Amino acid sequence: MNLSNTLFTKKDPATGELRGVAVDVMRELGSRLGVPVELVVHATPGDVADTVNKGTWDVAILAIEASRAQTISFSPPISEIEATYAVHKDSPLRSVEQVDATGIRIAAPAKAGYELYLSSALKNATLVRAKDIQGSLEIFNERRAEAVAGLKPMLLDSMARMPDARLLDGRFMTVNHGLSIPRGRPAADEYLKQFVQDLNSSGFIARSIERHGVKGLSPLK
Repeated sequence: MNLSNTLFTKKDPATGELRGVAVDVMRELGSRLGVPVELVVHATPGDVADTVNKGTWDVAILAIEASRAQTISFSPPISEIEATYAVHKDSPLRSVEQVDATGIRIAAPAKAGYELYLSSALKNATLVRAKDIQGSLEIFNERRAEAVAGLKPMLLDSMARMPDARLLDGRFMTVNHGLSIPRGRPAADEYLKQFVQDLNSSGFIARSIERHGVKGLSPLK
């Protein structure tokens, strides 16, 4: 369970209980398999991906990303989220397409799915990597970056912490999340493929998103 993506997982500050779409999906998976579910908490998606071969988790929800596919096998996607930029209010940048320019620094949390994408997609701008989302916001607020990258709903939720920011129209990518397992498990791959197809077609993901009141996370049909 990755606590940095609150669109999927939130921790109750009073009880410590985990809630969200990711929790619903994992409990449904455990129920169908007839096995107990243990929720293993990680701070960031990078932490989850880095421990794929350490035996600490069997399945996770991660952004589907090509560089992770060397060690991680992904199911079909269960959702999609727009990723975009926030810039300073006095910035001359007006569109997402203008951000990839010489001299532009973009703050982003290291090993987030969209940071991995930008690492290969950017031609002229420079990435300034932070440990987590909060760190990337601090870099931006301190004007050590001209833009900050993020999932659109999470950036919208963070605007109060970025008083000098405005969101750019458009998106630089659409992030798809899927169920993830260590590579080399063909039976598990096939099972999760069928499992996800059933969740999507039955509306399970859509109902979970609605039940938790998540804004900006769209189910795949």
